[in-house]
Amino acid sequence: MPLGGGNKCGRCSKTVYFAEEVLCDKRSFHKSCFLCMVCGKNLDSTTVAVHMDEVYCKACYGKKYGPKGYGYGQGAGTLSMDKGESLGITHETPAPHHRPTTNANPSKMAQKFGGSDKCPRCGKAVYAAEKVIGAGSSWHKIGCFTCATCGKSLESTTLADKDGEIYCKGCYGKNFGPKGFGYGLGAGALAHTQ
Repeated sequence: MPLGGGNKCGRCSKTVYFAEEVLCDKRSFHKSCFLCMVCGKNLDSTTVAVHMDEVYCKACYGKKYGPKGYGYGQGAGTLSMDKGESLGITHETPAPHHRPTTNANPSKMAQKFGGSDKCPRCGKAVYAAEKVIGAGSSWHKIGCFTCATCGKSLESTTLADKDGEIYCKGCYGKNFGPKGFGYGLGAGALAHTQ
C-alpha cells in the first residue's frame, strides 16, 4: 500500500480508499469503477470474468473469448447472430487451402445417399443418431444391426462378418467355422455335419 492512502484503481488509476475498495485478481477498484469493459454493467464476485488486465461481465466475456458455434448460446434454445463486432472481434475468411472439398468421388466404403451413409441391410439413409459401424459399413442400430441368420441384435463385441454381411458369433461359427470332431459349440459338444 503506497503512502498517503490506498492502492491505485485498476480502471481509473486514482487512489482507492478502504471503504470504497473492491478487490479482484490481486487488484483494487473503486466500487463505481468495477464495471464490465464492454457493456458497463456493475460487477460483483459472481458476475466478473477476468482476461489479462480487463474485467468483463460473464456474458460479454463469453461473446469475446468463449467457444464459438452452434450449441454455445446464452440460454436454452437460443441462437444468437451476434458475431461480436462490438467487442472488437474480426472474422477472417479461410485461406483457399482450408475450404471444404468439392470432390464428387466418395470413398468406396461409404455409399452416399442424400448426404449420409446407406445401410446395407435396408438400403435407407443412416444418420449419426442411429448409426453403428460394422463390417466397414454404417448400419441402423435398431432393426438392421442384427445377425443375418437368426436376427439376434448385435454389439461390436458379438459381431462377426463375412462378405459384407454381419452375423452373431454362434451363427458365424455354425455356417463358416471349422467342421468335424472337436469343433463343437460348447464343452463336450459333438455335431454331426454333412
